[in-house]
Amino acid sequence: MVARGFIETLLSIPWEKMGIDNNDLKNAEKILEEDHYGLQKVKERILEFLAVRTLTGKGESPIVCLVGPPGTGKTSIAKSVARSLEKEYIRICLGGMHDEAEIRGHRRTYVGALPGRLIEGLRKAKVKNPLILLDEIDKVSKDYRGDTSSALLEVLDPEQNQNFVDHYVELPVDLSEVLFMCTANTVDTIPRPLLDRMELIDVSGYTANEKLHIAQGFLVPKQLKKNGLIKKQLTISEKALNDIISSYTKEAGVRSLERQIGKICRKTAKQIIEAPEAKIRVSGKNIEDFLGKKKYLFDKINRTDAVGIVRGLAWTKVGGDTLEIEVNIMQGKGKLELTGHLGDVMKESAKIALSYIRSVESRHKRDGKYFSEHDFHLHVPAGAVPKDGPSAGVTMATALYSAITGIPVSANVAMTGEVTLRGRVLPIGGLKEKMLAAKAAGIENVIVPAKNRPDVDELEEEITDGLEIIFVSKMEEVLRWSLCA
Repeated sequence: MVARGFIETLLSIPWEKMGIDNNDLKNAEKILEEDHYGLQKVKERILEFLAVRTLTGKGESPIVCLVGPPGTGKTSIAKSVARSLEKEYIRICLGGMHDEAEIRGHRRTYVGALPGRLIEGLRKAKVKNPLILLDEIDKVSKDYRGDTSSALLEVLDPEQNQNFVDHYVELPVDLSEVLFMCTANTVDTIPRPLLDRMELIDVSGYTANEKLHIAQGFLVPKQLKKNGLIKKQLTISEKALNDIISSYTKEAGVRSLERQIGKICRKTAKQIIEAPEAKIRVSGKNIEDFLGKKKYLFDKINRTDAVGIVRGLAWTKVGGDTLEIEVNIMQGKGKLELTGHLGDVMKESAKIALSYIRSVESRHKRDGKYFSEHDFHLHVPAGAVPKDGPSAGVTMATALYSAITGIPVSANVAMTGEVTLRGRVLPIGGLKEKMLAAKAAGIENVIVPAKNRPDVDELEEEITDGLEIIFVSKMEEVLRWSLCA
């Protein structure tokens, strides 16, 4: 039986059978537009990638890795690429994979040995040139059974994968004709050698307007069909959709938005069963009857300027957010108290911010004893939510400076950036999500590191419209723009 299984595996591998690709770029563009709203730069990059592939006539091409928050359509983009090329589509989920044999297969000396997932994918596709999506490549791990990410190095290297050897098959299999695509939520956990094999395409979050169009054009029709409803039985107004986006979901993608629309459809289906002739209309007035009380209220800007309170911009795995950093000063012995469930990076940022403020104490005419006779308490609400990241330095420094000098900080200013001991402002990431958070909070002035100017230039006008973006390179500039003095 072991020999028979091995021979059947060898015979089922498509050693020479090739699928015929559809190289019509117009068709690819049409399918991408049908399946996805927005994401213009992503689509443009995918079409360039396909154009080069068509001109060279070779399977060898850069391994594309789509990076972005959950629910932004990374997996469905890969599926659309497969549909546009008329390729067989195979998805291999790498989340939590920690056994190297999942990639390279088991040796035949083991009882119950099987080939790896790649060979199984080729057997299922029945051609040697399918599109294989390696999903969640940032979540592979390693243990005593081997390093999965190291096994992927050979797979994703066009110079090596022409002779990929699976431990079960023990014959070289040509993977160079396979179109590999990968997805990841973040590149931080991808090992550097593996990251070097891939070309990253950023699939960042959607604006509120983009989410509205996606809901109207894609999600509502999809959920109506899924729940057995027709268009005339349920109408969801634009105001209701905007309320769902702003008050019932808090994400960069649209997965939660689709779940909420599905919830409305299920409640409607129940009403239709009870009264078959009913026609349901969901509006801003009755949305709470379907989804309950509003869950999220964006932290709007303060109406008055305040001393020691500064609004920072933060990036999270589900999009951008705003954080109010507060500082209080009391009689003491120069102690810095940090609260708010801060990570190591933010704790260090707070210490650097205080050291910088102490170094410029002569500017606000504090004698040398001031810092040894007072304690500084810095808090980042909400205390139960873990926070970390290298972009809160300027916010902390501004809050400390304001509390020490008694000069209020403008309520209509938000900021992001890291500060050095000498007061230089360093660039940060996640700018698009942070800008979206600032707009949602009603903030008009955003302070951004000068080195992030190229990132701002790449943002759509829809995001930057209504925002005055102030570029700074030194802490003195941050204080000049944010303080009310």
